[in-house]
Amino acid sequence: MSSSSFERVRFVLVAPSHPGNIGAAARAVKTMGFRRLVVVAPRHRDFREQPDAIALATGAADVLAASACCDSLVEALAGVTTAYAMTGYDRQFGPLLVDLRSATRAAAEQLGAGSSAEVAFVFGTERAGLSNEEIERCQVCCAIPADPAFSSLNLAQSVQVTAYECQLALRGTGAVHAGQRRFAAAELPASVDALEGWYVHLEQALLAIGYLDPVEPKRLMARLRRLFNRARPTPTELDVLRGIAAAIIESRSERAGRKKKAG
Repeated sequence: MSSSSFERVRFVLVAPSHPGNIGAAARAVKTMGFRRLVVVAPRHRDFREQPDAIALATGAADVLAASACCDSLVEALAGVTTAYAMTGYDRQFGPLLVDLRSATRAAAEQLGAGSSAEVAFVFGTERAGLSNEEIERCQVCCAIPADPAFSSLNLAQSVQVTAYECQLALRGTGAVHAGQRRFAAAELPASVDALEGWYVHLEQALLAIGYLDPVEPKRLMARLRRLFNRARPTPTELDVLRGIAAAIIESRSERAGRKKKAG
């Protein structure tokens, strides 16, 4: 597996409270051959200069210094093909839950030779983990198998275990050999930001036909997110869906009439 595959994996920390955990995560990432660390809405915006972060990033000061800082998870996942929400349990409306080893093997297949896919492993806060809304921004829920009697891992420990499993998968352990594939890889799934645009468009269409009640939306959009996260539409398929949504909001004849009047 080429080094470019490692460069297309990012580790995303959502709202971490302690700079030391960010520094330790930077070290965990680097020891496994990765470099991309993204921090979303940290409590300390100057985490790169915090003494605890610098101390616990021993040998990985370059990864800590180069880490990206974003205001939102959607921003942090821009361009990502598959985002894995790291959580110890599944959610009612969240994506399907898989074990870490299965997830990293699937990620390695996506990142194979000739691919431009990007994947992200998303970690929540030290106290509460990821919220339901944050998990819904991801396509897969991923759990680290641990003792049910005491399954709580420190944030940096979780990053370390995940990075270890990911590098094993990328180096070929358990991965499908390229020579076994008879056909070229299909079109990659749509990116997270493209999906977010589709959900906005879909909601507008559902409002237009009165199917979505803005006063009592219940969990309709969450259920639809789960459906499309499972379906993994490609950019071409998403274009078709958005064309249908546009036609629902305003028919072709209505659009033509509006253009004629404007002319």
